[in-house]
Amino acid sequence: MNRIVVGAQWGDEGKAKITDLLAQDADLIIRYQGGCNAGHTVVADGKTYKFHLIPSGILYKNKTCFIGAGTVILPEAFEAEVNELIKEKIDVSGLKISPLASVTMPWHTEVDGFSENNTSKGKIGTTKKGIGPTYTDKAARIGIKVQDLFDEETLSEKLDVILPLKNKTLEKVYGLKTYTKEEVMALCKKYAQIFKPYVAFDWQEILESLKDKKILFEGAQGVMLDVDYGTYPYVTSSNPIGGGACTGSGFGPKSVDEVIGVAKAYVTRVGEGPFVTELTDETGDKIRKIGHEFGVTTGRPRRCGWFDAVTMRYSALVGGLTSVALTKADVFDTFEKIKVCTAYKDKRNGEIYKNYPTNVYIHKYLEPVYEVHDGWKEDITGIREYDMLPENCKKYLKRIEELINVPISIISVGPDREQTIIRKA
Repeated sequence: MNRIVVGAQWGDEGKAKITDLLAQDADLIIRYQGGCNAGHTVVADGKTYKFHLIPSGILYKNKTCFIGAGTVILPEAFEAEVNELIKEKIDVSGLKISPLASVTMPWHTEVDGFSENNTSKGKIGTTKKGIGPTYTDKAARIGIKVQDLFDEETLSEKLDVILPLKNKTLEKVYGLKTYTKEEVMALCKKYAQIFKPYVAFDWQEILESLKDKKILFEGAQGVMLDVDYGTYPYVTSSNPIGGGACTGSGFGPKSVDEVIGVAKAYVTRVGEGPFVTELTDETGDKIRKIGHEFGVTTGRPRRCGWFDAVTMRYSALVGGLTSVALTKADVFDTFEKIKVCTAYKDKRNGEIYKNYPTNVYIHKYLEPVYEVHDGWKEDITGIREYDMLPENCKKYLKRIEELINVPISIISVGPDREQTIIRKA
């Protein structure tokens, strides 16, 4: 069974835990898009691990963990993450990098930081890790791939094209420092040493040998941050949707059996952009405090709100979801009442939207239409079987399934691996 794990909201849904859980049965785990702007937290045997780029399955022995061609890699961040795993005595011998992955260069992070710091209106809220500028150069065909670092002649030829264009932009548009060819060549030599133990120049043979094994495709961010289908322009620069797994991994659609969308029992968002069910009151603070809703990469407090069935129906459609893994259900253990957004209402004219309006510039006029559900007022963190959940909890889960028309196959009731309910079909 080959599965894709997709974030079904705005990222930070708990994908790492679900990926870690499913990686037990996988032979190959592939991270197919994004970069170190993503933060994944896994709690295993009471110990917390924080991942940004390396597939969560690295915690298991005898697994191949592959960083695919659709990713962008900031070398210094990759090195730090690997060193931290080695420090924790985690075996990284199964870690592989596609030579076709793109390299985030210093000018990418500098431009990203400049753009965020000098923009007031239209700020995106990026992590300033250079992700967007790296993807921009990739699309403009002036990017540097991992394989280029190991061929001095190729790199030299590419820099003869890239640097005149890049330096002109850095100086004239951003007022940033320019780069000589010599210093970039020296920097790339250093990057090559960082990547050397992990680059899979034989990636075609590896994928061919594992194509009949169990594959788990791991995405970053979420469907609502997809560059084509998300809340554009407040999105990431890649395709987290299920379809992105094929372009970013090297496997075609015939290799996929299931697409599991990970969603919280509520909704969070980091950064700018529309968020119709956002709570800016005491309830939002309560969810944030109980759910420990702070960014893994940035530490920024996450915006919190009630579950939004409008965005989830949309995510299920464009994300290709076959089932949902619902996380952090236990956050509501002490709540008297729980709300679910079933539609949006336009404050200007009363129009009701049951389908997601993709023009995000009208979202400032939209307000949520809520259903109110009774809470269960019971600690569910120790429950391991669906039938043992409180009746009101099961009613809440059943209503979500009805609203999004996708079954819930996994329920997370705590951060640890064991705090999970696998629902029987």
